[in-house]
Amino acid sequence: MGAYLSSFKSAIEGVGLSATGARKRKHSESSDELRCEEQPLKRKKLMTTAQYVYQVMFKEEHKSDVAVRCLGRTWHLHKVYLCQSAYFSSMFGGSWKESDRDFINIEIIDPNISIEALDAVFGSLYLDEITLNKNVIIPVLATSALFQLNSLIEKCSEVMIESIDPITVVAFYEAACQYGVKNVRDAAFEWLQVNFLNYYMKHLKLLNQVNLELMYKLISSPDLFVMQTEYAIYYLLKNWIYFQLHPGTETNPRSDLKAVIQNFYNNLSKSKPFLETRLGKKYEILFRALRLNYLLNHHRDIEIILKDNIIPHDWIYTPILQQWDAMLCFDESTYNGPAECDEKTFGESCMRCGRVLQSEGFQKWRWTGFNFGLDLVFIVDTRNLSIKRNHRPENERLLSLQVKRQFLARVTILTVNENSQVKRRQSSGIKALTLEKNEEVTLLQFDKDLSYPLLISINILTVSPRIPADKIHTKAQVTSGSSSDNPSHLNEVNLSHNDDE
Repeated sequence: MGAYLSSFKSAIEGVGLSATGARKRKHSESSDELRCEEQPLKRKKLMTTAQYVYQVMFKEEHKSDVAVRCLGRTWHLHKVYLCQSAYFSSMFGGSWKESDRDFINIEIIDPNISIEALDAVFGSLYLDEITLNKNVIIPVLATSALFQLNSLIEKCSEVMIESIDPITVVAFYEAACQYGVKNVRDAAFEWLQVNFLNYYMKHLKLLNQVNLELMYKLISSPDLFVMQTEYAIYYLLKNWIYFQLHPGTETNPRSDLKAVIQNFYNNLSKSKPFLETRLGKKYEILFRALRLNYLLNHHRDIEIILKDNIIPHDWIYTPILQQWDAMLCFDESTYNGPAECDEKTFGESCMRCGRVLQSEGFQKWRWTGFNFGLDLVFIVDTRNLSIKRNHRPENERLLSLQVKRQFLARVTILTVNENSQVKRRQSSGIKALTLEKNEEVTLLQFDKDLSYPLLISINILTVSPRIPADKIHTKAQVTSGSSSDNPSHLNEVNLSHNDDE
C-alpha cells in the first residue's frame, strides 16, 4: 500500500511538472508573438500605375510614337494617350493629313495658351488626377478647350467657381464667355451683380478691368444690387468712362482721384453734351440703359446731371413728362398705384436700392427723394424686415393724402462668404401692397441660416410702367439725393426710434 501511494505521488508530481512545463512553453510562445507585434512594421509606398506611366511614358518619353510641336517646344508623346482628346482622336482616326505622321506641328494663335499650360494638359493625359492652381487656370482652360478635353474643362470650372473673388472675377467671366463655360460665366456674373457697386465704389481703379459689354449687362440687370441708390450707377459710370479714356492714370488717394475725375468733366466743352461728341458717342448705349425717371426724383440729382453735361437734355423730357402726369393722377385721386405687374416688366421698371446691414439689432432707414407722395420707411427688428407708410401731419403738403396707396415691392437678402460669394439667398418675391397712412407690414422674415453682415436689395414700383423698356431709351432710371456728389451717402437716411413718430 505504501509502495502504491509512493508510485501514485510520483505520477501526480510528474503530471504536474509536465503541465507546468507545458504552461511555461505556452507563455513563452505568447511572449514571442507579443514581441513580434510590438516591432514597428516597415512600410514602403509603391508608385501607382498612373505615376509610373507619367514618369516613364511622359517624362522619360519612353517608346513615343508621335512628336507634337507647339510654341517652339516639342513633346514626344503617344497616340493612344492623345486620343483621349477629341481633337487628336479626330486627327489620328480621320482623314487628316497628319493621321499617319509621327510629327505634328500645331499653330497656337490663342494668347492665353502657354508652354506651361500645354505641358500640364499633355501630362494630365497620363495621370488619373491633376492639381490646378487658380493662377494658371485660364491658360489650362484655354488649352483644354483647344484639345476638346471635356473632363479637364469641368475640373477647371470647379476650381474657377471656388476661386471667384474681387481679383479674379472679371478675368474668369471673360474666359468663361470665350470658352463657353456656362457655369463659370453665371457664377462670375452673379458675383458682379451682388458686389459690383458695393466693392468697386471703394476700389475705383479696378473699373479698368470691366469692358463696355460687361458694363452694359451689369447696369441693365434687374438683379443688380444697387448700393445705396441708382444714383450710384450714374456716379460709377462717370468714373468708369474716365478710366477708359485715361488707362494709364497713376494711382492716387481716393479723395484726390475723385477730384481729378470731376475736374475732367467740369473742363469738358459745354457747347454740346459729352455723349454727342466724337469722344463720348461710343458710351451712349450705357447711359440709355440708365433709369432716368428715378434719377430725376431729387433736385440735387438734376443739378449734377445738368452740370456734368454728359446726357443730352432732350433725353430728360420724356421721363419728366411721365413723372408729372403720374403726380397729377395721384393728386386728383384718379390713380392710387400699380396693383400687379409681371416679373419681367417689374424687373425692367422698378427702382433699385439697397444697403448692407453689418450687425443684428434694431435698424430703421429711408431712401430720400420725391416718391409720388409716399414716405416709405424700412425697419429691421430681430429677424423681420418691415415697411411702413410714414405719414406725419406736419409734412402732409408733401405727402399723398389718399387713404390707401398701392405699390409693388421685392426684397432680396444675401449672406456671403469670405470671397463675397453668395452662401445663402432669400427673396420675398414680388408683393402687391396696399398701405393706409402710418400702416406697417412685414415684408420678409429672415431664414435662420442667414448670418450678418446681410446684403439687402429692395425693388419698388410705385407707378405703372407706361412705355416698354425696348421702345424708349429714357425709360431706364436712377434715383438718389444728397447735398454733395458723394454716392456713399446718397439717397438714404438712417432713422432713430422717434424719427417717424
